[in-house]
Amino acid sequence: MNIDPQELKQLASVQPPRFDMYGGIHKALRAFMADTLLAAGRMDPDDALEVVQTGDRVMQLLDFCASHLAHENTYVHAAIEARAPGASAAIAHEHEEHEQEIGRLAAAVAALGGATAAHRPALAHALYQRLGQFVAANFQHMHVEETAHNAVLWMHYTDAELVRIHDALLASIPPAELMVTARWLVPFLRPAERAAVLLDVRGKAPAPVFDALLVVARPHLTANERAKLDRALEAPANP
Repeated sequence: MNIDPQELKQLASVQPPRFDMYGGIHKALRAFMADTLLAAGRMDPDDALEVVQTGDRVMQLLDFCASHLAHENTYVHAAIEARAPGASAAIAHEHEEHEQEIGRLAAAVAALGGATAAHRPALAHALYQRLGQFVAANFQHMHVEETAHNAVLWMHYTDAELVRIHDALLASIPPAELMVTARWLVPFLRPAERAAVLLDVRGKAPAPVFDALLVVARPHLTANERAKLDRALEAPANP
């Protein structure tokens, strides 16, 4: 679906900003995708161990992407269709295409892992190119969700309703996947976003979950980012 650019500009200027279902997780996906694509591009196909390790990284990304699609289908698309029937149809079709491409990429990883040394360079290059196309398609796909889909959600739901949907989605994520999400989400948010996410988790989740998220995320922050986060977490709560 398409939304007039002027409408999007008006939506973006709304103060305070509306609750964004997509912004944080999409930053995580972009970071995870970019990092994995770079790893695939620099992989040495003559190093059997490096081939296995890089293949594992690609598979971790593919598993994460598949789970993300399922979460969006179950929670976000269901919410859109409940109040704006048909509004998620185009993106739902792209989700199906992405699921198919995830399968093809997994097959490419398996082929590379089982190849002889002589065939690995060509298969490694093919995997890199295919993964690059997948990443490019997903970047464009996420932009549409962040603009057109958010416009529909903001038109038909209050922020309180969107938060409840988001919280239900988060509650459905298994602990291991939640840690992977934290690894790629928390370090790549802006400082204010990072603090808001972690303060929200601290207020809603058991203390061990919050502590585990910090353990996963903090090594990937710069010293300056860690200092800013510490100050935000230590600040007294607003009355």
